[in-house]
Amino acid sequence: MNPVHLIDLHFQDTPGVIASYAFDTGDGLALVDTGPTSTLEALEAGLRDLGAGLRDVRHLLLTHIHFDHAGAAGTVLARVPAARAYVHERGAPHLSRPDRLVASATQIYGDQMDRLWGELQRIDPDRLTVLEGERTLKLGSTEVRALYTPGHAVHHVAYAAGDELFLGDVGGVRLAPTQTPRAPTPPPDIDLEAWRDSVERLRRLDARTLHLAHFGSYPNDPAHWEGLLTTMADDAEFVQAGREKGQDASRITAEFTERLLAQLEGEGADLPARFEFACPPWMSVQGLMRYWTRRETRAAPTGGDR
Repeated sequence: MNPVHLIDLHFQDTPGVIASYAFDTGDGLALVDTGPTSTLEALEAGLRDLGAGLRDVRHLLLTHIHFDHAGAAGTVLARVPAARAYVHERGAPHLSRPDRLVASATQIYGDQMDRLWGELQRIDPDRLTVLEGERTLKLGSTEVRALYTPGHAVHHVAYAAGDELFLGDVGGVRLAPTQTPRAPTPPPDIDLEAWRDSVERLRRLDARTLHLAHFGSYPNDPAHWEGLLTTMADDAEFVQAGREKGQDASRITAEFTERLLAQLEGEGADLPARFEFACPPWMSVQGLMRYWTRRETRAAPTGGDR
């Protein structure tokens, strides 16, 4: 396996928030996630630092289709006709027909869409390799295993190349070695049970290094996974406790944010500000509220049960 290079995308001019990873496959460069189109200049600058450019990219390994991970994929493919993208089958249609994805995001971000993410260009289906379940990709002289890892998103994929493991968001948000990993839980399809199953599968792999989109590369230490599972459960239980007390979403969000930022400040003075760029607490609350509502709906008796 050739060396892996982290490219800091300096999201919103802030270092250490969103990363893309590049490595040579023997058939051009592979990029694990592109970041949003708003950070494309930083991606190009990072490639130049490696003595390369977009022209050298042949493979876009997309962990999932959220804007901060795959927003620039269509633009990169438009500029590099020899490249193609790899994405899970449940995410692929949204890249080929992105109108619903853009409309949904616009409801959240409004007139900040362009500033935050930039354009999401449509991708011709012929430029996509659609992944189903687990699959081994032969990219030049490099074998890359695509691993289906739902939980953060129903279409989430991790990639294993040699002893390098690229985790997207399923490995959590960890902005410094001192920080305990936290689960990013934005809507719409957080599934904590599936996420725990994905973690159990990933932690059994013979990997040396974990590469996180948010942010950095860390040794594959059991403490990473234990920390992620613990904070995931604590955050979910905190939100549910607020719901059971009858608190509205705004109060739960305020208390969740205050608690989270205090915990992060105890792990590093610069962490709260960067974390709010990497994983806005209000979005995590929205996702967990939706998770608990859907879980209760599924558990409710139907008319035939009475």
